[in-house]
Amino acid sequence: MSDNRPDSTRQVHTSVAHDSARKHVSGTALYVDDLPEPEGLLHCYVGTSAYAHARILNLDLSAVIQYPGVVRVMTADDIPGRNDISPVQQQDEPVLATDLIQFAGQPIFSVAAKSRKIARRAAHLAIVECEELDAVLDIETALEQESYVLDPQVIQRGDSKTALETAANRLQGKLRTGGQDHFYLEGQVSMAQPQEDGDMLVLTSSQHPSEVQHIIAHCLGRPNNAITVEVRRMGGAFGGKETQAAQWAVIAALMADTTGRPVKLRLDRDDDMLSTGKRHDFLIRYDVGFDMQGRILGIEFMHAVRCGMSADLSGPIADRAMFHSDNAYFLSDVTITSYRCKTNTVSNTAFRGFGGPQGMLGIERVMDEIAHELGKDPLTVRTANLYDLNERNVTPYDMVVEDNVLHELIGELVDSSAYKDRRQQIEDFNRHSPIIRKGIALTPAKFGISFTTTFLNQAGALVHVYRDGSVHLNHGGTEMGQGLMIKIAQIVADEFQVDLETIKITATNTGKVPNTSATAASAGTDMNGMAAQRAARKIKKRLIKFASKKFSVDKSDIRFAANHVHTGKHKVSFSELAEQAWRARISLSATGFYRTPKINYDPQTLSGRPFLYFAYGAAVSEVEVDCLTGEQRITRVDILYDAGNSLNPAIDIGQIEGGFVQGAGWLTTEEIYWDKKGRLRTHAPSTYKIPTIGDVPAAFNVRIWDKGRNREKTIHRSKAVGEPPLMLAISVHSAINQAIASKTGAKQLPSLDTPATPEAILNRLNSNG
Repeated sequence: MSDNRPDSTRQVHTSVAHDSARKHVSGTALYVDDLPEPEGLLHCYVGTSAYAHARILNLDLSAVIQYPGVVRVMTADDIPGRNDISPVQQQDEPVLATDLIQFAGQPIFSVAAKSRKIARRAAHLAIVECEELDAVLDIETALEQESYVLDPQVIQRGDSKTALETAANRLQGKLRTGGQDHFYLEGQVSMAQPQEDGDMLVLTSSQHPSEVQHIIAHCLGRPNNAITVEVRRMGGAFGGKETQAAQWAVIAALMADTTGRPVKLRLDRDDDMLSTGKRHDFLIRYDVGFDMQGRILGIEFMHAVRCGMSADLSGPIADRAMFHSDNAYFLSDVTITSYRCKTNTVSNTAFRGFGGPQGMLGIERVMDEIAHELGKDPLTVRTANLYDLNERNVTPYDMVVEDNVLHELIGELVDSSAYKDRRQQIEDFNRHSPIIRKGIALTPAKFGISFTTTFLNQAGALVHVYRDGSVHLNHGGTEMGQGLMIKIAQIVADEFQVDLETIKITATNTGKVPNTSATAASAGTDMNGMAAQRAARKIKKRLIKFASKKFSVDKSDIRFAANHVHTGKHKVSFSELAEQAWRARISLSATGFYRTPKINYDPQTLSGRPFLYFAYGAAVSEVEVDCLTGEQRITRVDILYDAGNSLNPAIDIGQIEGGFVQGAGWLTTEEIYWDKKGRLRTHAPSTYKIPTIGDVPAAFNVRIWDKGRNREKTIHRSKAVGEPPLMLAISVHSAINQAIASKTGAKQLPSLDTPATPEAILNRLNSNG
């Protein structure tokens, strides 16, 4: 349908509140732990390891079994199918450990009891005798021992060695990026309910219901069709429920299957943080050659990635970090080497950005360091290295950048944020301020949209129109607070030209739409929205054919608008037409399927076109640093983001704001700490600091670029908005560096790792480098 319709009949490109907004603030939105508990429900608790690396010599669960109220205790020996929850083919992560412990917090056994309190108390009575083994606890040790979960990978173009040797200027350095806990409001939780014929219904908090279904099936030794997984909503996920939700759903399902009773497993905050994966921390080394204008002539990156005890999604995460090592900049002669390190810590996993933030942070550090070396404004160096429109527009992995808007977008942001004037004002302020120092930075983001695992770029949807004109909508995407459901409801309402209230949003269910991909990679709306639109258009096409015959008008004269269908000189309500079509035995139900076009990527050579398009944005951040305490404060942020032709600007702005603040938390306050025994010590809000309202800048100016439009044929020419805004927070880290540098006056830019906590900042201030 043309986009020339009057605004009054449009349901897309319109700000609409989240479908659960009122429920969220009133406490009436139902999550798994809020659902009515079935009769006979058992509560499950998991016993975990206290060691990072050990061999189990004896597991004595007799006291656990005998504890009053305990119904069942399960170990790996009780799993009827395969003891494995690996999301890919490695088969390297058991549901429950057998004889080998590989991280502190690894599940060993589970307890089902009449209450959660009983299960927890009983679990602590277990006697686990172990032989403690040497543990690999950090990236450096893993590199020394060549301890990897996957083989190292290399992307290479041109001759970086020669370019470095012949460059007029050359710098070398390193940067450590910290991990990050997802800290979703709703922790990991699942409730499994046995059905007849050995089937199982699992209500869970997962971004990937189909994967949960498949893993439960092979752990139970059943076909996939015996397992139904349902997700209505999650209380946050951020990637932490893409693969990590499966383990707890599997344990609940195993317990439900063996007891014949419904079972719920809910992790408390400490257990959740101890036993679930986090954002990968990186060690990045770089060697860069450049000219006097700051343009990069040659560069080499080394990424060493802490993956944890198993591969999980570390392969594609490390790949995406390599793919985003260029960020927005053309690198003519480049070598990127990635080591996927195996450590005796919990398996790290997907997190908003999926490796992209770490890769981008490396190149942005390089930009800052070049500028400092040459005495230039870092923005000048950044713009000198940007991808061009027609030349210098091929990535290190051989994808042509066809949709680059950053030159224009950055220029507009420089003007609207008054960047140049403020930078001068800050320089003047710093000359007369011995204690408080300010910094300002503008950083761009270019983020590839699509799964780099090609076969995951597919989605399905199911749409029913009932006799009264009401519409039932189902698709493979999951809602975690990001507004996916309301956007897709808008798309379907727009197709039928009915009020949004006509669309019933329903829980994601593997029995309705099968074989779905995770809601991840910022592609949830792109894929599921297109699938839902196609399903709606099938029904609409049938209705047009029926109306054409019934009212004797040409199909081209039939128009849907404002809850009615116009048939030449006459019009009938949408509900009336639905009733008439049903009586004429016209099918009012359809499925839709979408596969992302143009993807052409070879995982063996790490080259091709892994992304359909790029999302772009830029941010200017201003900070203040207290040179006595190391404390920092973000005082102002200006963001300009290209959301294409936004489906729902209100939802998108919320995602931009939230993503930025989460990114700022990763870079400044959220410190993950393991002790020398490999035990996580930051496993509660008392020791792990996420951003609060006090960390949000007082001046927070967020705009969606009004010139945005996706050149690719995405759903209504919109662009993804879930992950890319997080990377705009790199401007905060850069601004902090500028503030520190103004104080130390050191020749070399301070080597500030992340997170830039007060302690880290103070150390840099006192070390003069």
